This record gives sequence, structure tokens and C-alpha cells, in this order.
Amino acid sequence: MIFRPLQLDGAFEVLLEPNGDARGFFSRFYCDEEFGEHGLNSRWPQMNLSYTRGVGTLRGLHFQRGSAAEVKLLRCLRGRVYDVIVDLREGSDSFGQHVGIELDAERRNSIYIPEGFAHGFQVLEEETELQYLHSQPYSPTQEGGVNLMDSHLAIDWPLPPAQMSERDKNLPALEEVSPL
Repeated sequence: MIFRPLQLDGAFEVLLEPNGDARGFFSRFYCDEEFGEHGLNSRWPQMNLSYTRGVGTLRGLHFQRGSAAEVKLLRCLRGRVYDVIVDLREGSDSFGQHVGIELDAERRNSIYIPEGFAHGFQVLEEETELQYLHSQPYSPTQEGGVNLMDSHLAIDWPLPPAQMSERDKNLPALEEVSPL
């Protein structure tokens, strides 16, 4: 695997190194040893699947706080998304900054998101599926979010925003969210 650091400290794009022949290829998506060598989380007690239809659909920006704060490892299994993370770590030099990368099922790339980040995405292809590995089980009492359309974040979504849940439309602006 190739661990490509992103612009926000602790976040990585993870790329596969396929070994192949005429039949196809084999590659590791995850390896305790390699993640450990990079000082990354290697405990994943929960795995989720997200299915979204509708090009331009937005989801997020979600996070967990307190004892439910989580590391995430995401991979696009079908379709493509523009994936965005926002640094909400207390005392971070990059607090409130974001970075976006395209996750693509054909590229088979992943994003490693450390604790203290909000996460969201925009669907770039109809019928898109994401696989999430979480370092902590989900806790509805410790969930939070930041509004995807917050002008202070100024996220340059690649497509005009389409569908959003009522919950996501009503998430607070960054200035109303306490650091994690």
C-alpha cells in the first residue's frame, strides 16, 4: 500500500499496489503491520456501507465527539465521490480548514481520516457505494456536524448541490461548533 499524506496533518490517501496477471490482480486494502508502521489506527470494531443515488447528492459533514470520536477509513466500492474532511481538532493550526479528494471505485483509492475531523461527500456518479471502517461504534448521543454549505468553509463542490437530508441542511455553521 502507498500512504500519501494529505494537506491536513494525520490524514492520508491510501492507494493499492496491485499484483496482477492476465486473470486480474490481488492487493491489500488493509494491513495491521503497514498501518502500524505509519502510526495509524489498526482497530476497526465497526464497518458500514453507504449507498447513495443521484448525481450531485450531498451527505455530511458528520463527526463523533468525546469517547465516540473515531478514525475512519473509507473506500468507494461503486461509482465516484468528492470526499471532504474538515479539521475540528482543538488547538490545531489547521482548525476549520478542509481538503477534498476524489474517491473512485476504478482507482480503488481510500481516505484515512483521523479523530477530530468532520466528513462528507458529493456523489459524482449515479448509484455510489462507500465502505467505512470505524475505530469506534456509532453513538447517536455523541454525533454532530457542520453545514456542508457554510460560506466560511467555502467548499468548492464539483457539481451543483442536489439532494440533501433535512438534518444536513440544518447542521450548524463552523463558528457554532465547538472544537473536538
